[in-house]
Amino acid sequence: MIDRKRGPALAAGLLGALLALCLAVTATSALAADRLRAAADCSAGYVGLTFDDGPNAGNTANLLNALTSNGLRATMFNIGQNAQNNQGLVRAQRDAGMWIGNHSWSHPHMTQLGSSQMLSELQRTQQVIQQATGTAPKLFRPPYGETNGTLRSAEQQLGLTEVIWDVDSQDWNGASTAQIVQAAGRLQNGQVILMHDQYATTLAAIPQIAANLRSRNLCAGMISPATGRAVAPDGGSNPPTSPPPGGGTCTATISQGQQWSDRFNLSVTVSGTSSWVVTVTLNRPQKVIATWNGTPSWDSTGYVMTMRPNGSGNTFGFTIQHNGVWTWPSVSCRTA
Repeated sequence: MIDRKRGPALAAGLLGALLALCLAVTATSALAADRLRAAADCSAGYVGLTFDDGPNAGNTANLLNALTSNGLRATMFNIGQNAQNNQGLVRAQRDAGMWIGNHSWSHPHMTQLGSSQMLSELQRTQQVIQQATGTAPKLFRPPYGETNGTLRSAEQQLGLTEVIWDVDSQDWNGASTAQIVQAAGRLQNGQVILMHDQYATTLAAIPQIAANLRSRNLCAGMISPATGRAVAPDGGSNPPTSPPPGGGTCTATISQGQQWSDRFNLSVTVSGTSSWVVTVTLNRPQKVIATWNGTPSWDSTGYVMTMRPNGSGNTFGFTIQHNGVWTWPSVSCRTA
């Protein structure tokens, strides 16, 4: 016989257990993605993966999962109206390590608008994204890639850099998954590809895009607000063209340690020299709460840690209070 009094409690218990399992899988997936990024060979440079027209309740979460599972970061050019209606998804984009750009408020043909209408389309989108994430976008992609001098003047007033694209995936035009993968295969260092948030064909292409980039020693980078080109995620050069300071080379390899609900440990092993300087760039709003086997210093933001040897060997570690962001920091090494 079914105990009707116990039914709701049992259902609640099962729901809680299922939610805990889902969160554990998400955290594990994020950590696995970070291992992929840490091990990546970016010697051929960086490309910009971009996705327009989000966020969408039906697909954005799946898109973020596909990107993080394959160790990719991308720039999401959000429509203001969509961002207003899905602010939780905007925050999810940020928390997954993606960069967020402005794609106008309502996706009009911007060059057909007056200057005040143009400015309103941009300003409203800036405001809603800043409300959701705490940061206003620095990049703007005009709908349909249509631009003119009046629009660029409005962009300049808001400190926005216009970003078009070098490669069009044609996902909006019915391209198959294979055709989207083939288009991404044309990307070269510094170039940007146009894709969209809402297509199943694009979602299915992501694992193959990631594999192709790895095979060509290319990595997914950020788009520089200074140049509109793809660069290393820390904004660095693309790729290095001269030896690092000190005249030698070294490699910093990051690996996972213990993890808890609110924090996790990472260790960094340096090879190639015993006289090294490692830069660790956190993902906001993470915080380092402990270090060992090295001497740390910090920049003014508190998000960039520089570690030097303290006589304890070439492996150091630290504890990150994640504050909701599980993405591993980026690390780079130079000789002292």
